[in-house]
Order: sequence, then C-alpha cells, then structure tokens
Amino acid sequence: MEKTFSNVDAYITSFPPDIQMLLDDVRSTIKKAAPGATEGISYGIAAYYYKGKPVLYFGGFKKHIGLYATPEAQLEFKEELSDYKQGKGSVKFPFGKPLPLPLITRIVKFKMQQLKSSSKR
Repeated sequence: MEKTFSNVDAYITSFPPDIQMLLDDVRSTIKKAAPGATEGISYGIAAYYYKGKPVLYFGGFKKHIGLYATPEAQLEFKEELSDYKQGKGSVKFPFGKPLPLPLITRIVKFKMQQLKSSSKR
C-alpha cells in the first residue's frame, strides 16, 4: 500500500538518513530556483506549483531520485540529460553518482519561465 504524507518534510524523513540528505539537496535547489512556488505532495511525492500550475515533482526510489519536469524540459536539456535513464517527462538520477544540482537549477528555472510566460497570455 502506498504511504501518504502530509508534507514534504514527512516525505523526506521517511527515507534513510543518506537518502534524506540527497532529497534535501534537491528540495533546497528547487526552492532557490523557484521563488514563489508552493510545495506539497502529489502522486505520493514532492510537488511544486507556481500559481496553481505544476512546476515539477521529485521523489526517492529504491535506486534513484526521480525528477518529473515534462517532456519539454527534457527536450530543452536533452544533451545534458543524455547520461541518465529517462521516461516521458521523467529523469532518474542514480544513487552513488553526484546529483547534477546545477542542471536541476536550470531545469527548474526553465519551467518557471515557461509558466510565467504562459500566465502573461
């Protein structure tokens, strides 16, 4: 059965300490790159929204951290993401390798810019 979490703090603390540190790094990277975004839980993982629209999601799994930022973000950063396993709108950052935090920052800023541009129309 899937666990439900009341907030991102509860979600992150459900992992072992070494994984908590990685999830905290991703979380703080997103929060810095997405001022004005709100944080919550959706689909059982951490979610970020800007003016009610999803920016991206991230979650911890058995062997990786998953980042879900839509196919448009993957296309935009195709070359930089080529070393990672991907699905439609998702990227897997395996445990045991350094997290690409500068790349995550650029992805979040790209998504925020998309959302800000679409809200001006």
